[in-house]
Amino acid sequence: MEKEQDFKKPEYYENRELSWLKFNHRVLNEARDKSIPLLERLKFVSITSSNLDEFFMVRVASLKDMVHANYKKKDIAGMTASEQLEKINERTRELVTLQYNTYNRSLVPLMHQHGIVVMDAFEDLSEAQAAFVDRYFEDNVYPVLTPMAVDASRPFPLIRNKTLNIAALLSKKKGKAEKEEIEFATVQVPSVLPRLVHIPSEDGNEKTFILLEQVIERNIDKLFLNYDVLCAYPYRVMRNADLSIDEDEAADLLKEIQKQLKMRQWGEVIRLEVEDGIDKKLLNFLKDELKVAEQDIFQINGPIDFTFLMKMYGLEGCDDLRNEPYTPQRVPEIVPGENIFDEIRKGDILLHHPYQTFDPVVDFIRQASVDPDVLAIKQTLYRVSGNSPIIASLAQAAENGKQVSVLVELKARFDEENNIVWAKKLEQAGCHVIYGLVGLKTHSKIALVVRREEDGIRRYVHLGTGNYNDSTAKLYTDCGIFTCDGAIGEDATAVFNMLSGYSEPLSWNELAVAPIWLRTKFTKLIRRETKHAKEGKPAKIIAKMNSLCDPGIIESLYEASAAGVKIQLIVRGICCLKVGIQGVSENIEVRSIVGNFLEHSRIFYFFNDGEEEIYMGSADWMPRNLDRRVEILFPVLDDELKKRVRHILDVELADTLKAHVLHADGNYEKVDRRGKIALSSQDVFCREAMENVSKPSHGYQGRVFIPAEPVE
Repeated sequence: MEKEQDFKKPEYYENRELSWLKFNHRVLNEARDKSIPLLERLKFVSITSSNLDEFFMVRVASLKDMVHANYKKKDIAGMTASEQLEKINERTRELVTLQYNTYNRSLVPLMHQHGIVVMDAFEDLSEAQAAFVDRYFEDNVYPVLTPMAVDASRPFPLIRNKTLNIAALLSKKKGKAEKEEIEFATVQVPSVLPRLVHIPSEDGNEKTFILLEQVIERNIDKLFLNYDVLCAYPYRVMRNADLSIDEDEAADLLKEIQKQLKMRQWGEVIRLEVEDGIDKKLLNFLKDELKVAEQDIFQINGPIDFTFLMKMYGLEGCDDLRNEPYTPQRVPEIVPGENIFDEIRKGDILLHHPYQTFDPVVDFIRQASVDPDVLAIKQTLYRVSGNSPIIASLAQAAENGKQVSVLVELKARFDEENNIVWAKKLEQAGCHVIYGLVGLKTHSKIALVVRREEDGIRRYVHLGTGNYNDSTAKLYTDCGIFTCDGAIGEDATAVFNMLSGYSEPLSWNELAVAPIWLRTKFTKLIRRETKHAKEGKPAKIIAKMNSLCDPGIIESLYEASAAGVKIQLIVRGICCLKVGIQGVSENIEVRSIVGNFLEHSRIFYFFNDGEEEIYMGSADWMPRNLDRRVEILFPVLDDELKKRVRHILDVELADTLKAHVLHADGNYEKVDRRGKIALSSQDVFCREAMENVSKPSHGYQGRVFIPAEPVE
């Protein structure tokens, strides 16, 4: 009898956190790509900085909690929490060094070439610039500042999470004390003022700036009139921001989350960033008062917190330093101003954002809110925009007397506060608001409109891979489907009954829903391909997602690969699967696409012995998505839409410009373009969307792009 192969060995798996750091490295690589316009490169530096902040506040914080709790269990790659923290620290330092080398050595000289100057230090100011900066401080900055001294009567103040501050060592001016006593003070750099301060230039350059903290440093003596300022340096703390809520004990989830949001500002310090060359005495004082370990201190060779670079992205008069802006195109099947329900009845409609506009989704809810034949609207909301038109339409629908049920997920990380505001507004308008489920995040993207028509009640459904956020829909790649298919309509009703009450369906027509049914569905689909391969039939899986770190799914993929199934994975971020392991993953390819838009869609293709099946959904292949969230996987039923979704996958697999390929050594490298066509999948989809607007609506077959430019 053939011995069963063990696919659970730790050496077959990559650590989740280290894999994420590799992803952020791929983002930084875009900032290092000389073919990309300057401001786009600065944008990618900013993104790596904000990504790293969230990584520390949540993932590193969680590992530190494990260490404090003496949690010894190893992860799928065989590493303890302490071992992970040690490796993360090492890799993060490498990443931050590369980040600042990229900025200092490549981007700053390039900025100067294009007349963009961010002053290195206030000492470099001309006499006229110095006078302007001092005047700006007196008029705009000084009234806002609150200097905080530390002495026997004034304890060290609470330093808020992610705020930029300036620490100073002071001594009383001579003659005021018998002996020199060094004292400490700190002042927060106000976030209500622009960090980039525009200053005049002697050569007339309109793009000369100084950072706000340098303005304050230059004038800091004005805050401590009876003292000499011995030194002053900027610093920033990162705190544990992972909410810890015992939902079973929380009588009112809304109030408990509001309380936890306030506590987020004062969690344990997990990283301290200081300016390189900081005075040792000052650094030791910060280290002791903030109770931060030596290994968690990062000395920064440049401006602390690169997120300010995103502000530079919008500089006026710099259009040549940005990519040409792209306008999302009209969906061919939907004519603006026409009744959207009439269009959906003609056949299922595929949406591909941001190449196609998100407007039909907004119009779907807007038209439903005023349509006299619409009886009810039900929708899940995970993240919405700051001034959401969908929220406004839902509120209007309730005011118009329609039954409106909205599940607002309060536990959407870093959007909790925003979602609380919207939930209260919807309640005030008369909507029935559900605040998620105990112990589960509702991450599914579904909207149901119930409409009375001549032939009876009809249900219209929108299902998507992305959030109902009209702002991010211009930046994230996502797919969605409009349908009035009866079976999916029944399933949609069952989903909302499950969310609002205690109704757990015995079976589903077309949808697969986590946390109960989805893992089983994926496992069956993968094992079916494995069975076909073992029978000598062609077998293939293509899957696109944000992250892959579920041990059970990876084990199933290894088993399928070992049986001969050809597996192509497009994984933007975390990937704990390894390729090229003999007898285990030789048939698996992994690529990651990092481009102008954030890859966010989840698409799953199974060859199924020629009877191809394609699914899309809200879930990644992660334990949290399959076991601890409400997620929805939905099939693409229409044959023409199947072809178009398969085309999306084929183009991404053909990407030679923005794709990074995972190698057996665990490293990602850009595609070797020798002998290949130069192709950016995102550019292809932009061109196709523009060309397809002029095509007929229903019955339209997606144009297959054939690239024409060979590599030089």
